[in-house]
Amino acid sequence: MISQHYPILIVVLPLLASPLALLLRRGDPAWLLSVAVSWLLPFIALALAAATMNGEVISYHLGGWPPPIGIEYRIDSLSAFVLFLVSGVSALVVTYARTSVAAEIPSSRRAGFYAAYLVGLSGLLGMAATGDAFNIFVFMEISSLASYVLIALGRDRRALSASYRYLIMGTIGATFYVLGIGLIYAMTGTLNLADLAQRLPEVENSRPVLAAFGFIVVGLSLKLALFPLHVWLPNAYAYAPSVGSAFLAATSTKVAIYLLLRFFFGVFGADFSYKAVPLEPILLALSIAAIIVASLVALFQQNVKRMLAYSSIAQIGFVTLGIAIANADGLTGAVVHLFNHAVIKGALFLLLGGIALRLHSVRLDDMAGIGLKMPVTMTAFAICGLAMVGAPGTVGFVSKWFLAVGAAEQGRWWLVAILMLGSLFTLAYMARVLEIAFLRPATPKLAKVTEAPLPMLVPTLVLAAATIWFGIDTELSAGIARQAADVLLSGPMVPVPLETAGGQ
Repeated sequence: MISQHYPILIVVLPLLASPLALLLRRGDPAWLLSVAVSWLLPFIALALAAATMNGEVISYHLGGWPPPIGIEYRIDSLSAFVLFLVSGVSALVVTYARTSVAAEIPSSRRAGFYAAYLVGLSGLLGMAATGDAFNIFVFMEISSLASYVLIALGRDRRALSASYRYLIMGTIGATFYVLGIGLIYAMTGTLNLADLAQRLPEVENSRPVLAAFGFIVVGLSLKLALFPLHVWLPNAYAYAPSVGSAFLAATSTKVAIYLLLRFFFGVFGADFSYKAVPLEPILLALSIAAIIVASLVALFQQNVKRMLAYSSIAQIGFVTLGIAIANADGLTGAVVHLFNHAVIKGALFLLLGGIALRLHSVRLDDMAGIGLKMPVTMTAFAICGLAMVGAPGTVGFVSKWFLAVGAAEQGRWWLVAILMLGSLFTLAYMARVLEIAFLRPATPKLAKVTEAPLPMLVPTLVLAAATIWFGIDTELSAGIARQAADVLLSGPMVPVPLETAGGQ
């Protein structure tokens, strides 16, 4: 049955479609192909999520060799959650893309843009699906190379320097990661994640393993833009095409955080990560710094895309704060905030794309009075802004509630105060945008501005509605996040019996 091959199909389909998009040479056919392929993937991810809902693990091996010798794709509730998140948001983003890409990218480069998008999507899905440490590196490089292209295609010449900076930082991060994997392989003789988890306790106190842990953590921290390793992110998000900004903000850092969780809890184990290594105080300090410093910087930005970029660094701080708390509620808050932030930030960047299309600017001064000219867009922007603040009835409240409960369970009421302070900073910079948009007199630039086109509005409104829906009905997002947290806290990964594994 074809369903047996879903773990590989979700990665291979966009990868095979990418060269076809390039061969089509024209933007519209390449866009249609990208939409068709992208919308298949969330349904595959849902099927995988349903199959792992009861704690089951899907093991799919390749090449005729069983794991741990052969390459294994391994899907559990956490990886299925990330696969659905990445594929679902990406499908909405590429549906939105046609009008925005046509306005921002020359016709000769549009097919290349969609080809790079499909390659990047395949790489991100591959990182979430694979159970092989070196395969993660391969998919990491695939997604990174595509991301450099997506950023460099921005209209502003500064997009090239932003892409180059990301290339340098991304290469350093990948190098750190692969050095760590090399040291682990030298000590254990395996690259299979579940097999690594079983063999590491025998050598975990050795210096090479301690060094490997450090290399992997630093490498992944660069990829997820953990403060202060975030220097590539603001310009990358600010100067990429609108679709590229939304795609990267909603997916790229989320997959890197997933990998960090996987290595902390699934491979090295919580006892090693939090007791043998002084990880918790370091991660806690960096998370608090990200929440406060990045929020303060966002407060003084004039370019709204840069403001949202710094906001992303602060929101990543909320996620890593939950990882540092490391109890059931803290991890649930971290995992559900992955989902919530992807939905919120994807919507906000897409809404800014509509503003850029009509106004040809995303600077605050130029947006004075735009709320009356683009009421649907700015109302959706306000809803998403409230969700990012953590207003009750929105997704942001759900994740911050879990984080606060996790901190309170440990008696760390000062962390609850930090969460509230971070939310107040978020309210301050989002209120600044809304005050200018709705309460300031309109500028002359707004004379001919109208609402964003319907093909761009519909996907953004779906995401904006999701910020309310999943804030009220938390069974899917918070429910699966709780199950994923339980999986993480249950101990290191264990191999799946060969008789239950599938593959070729």
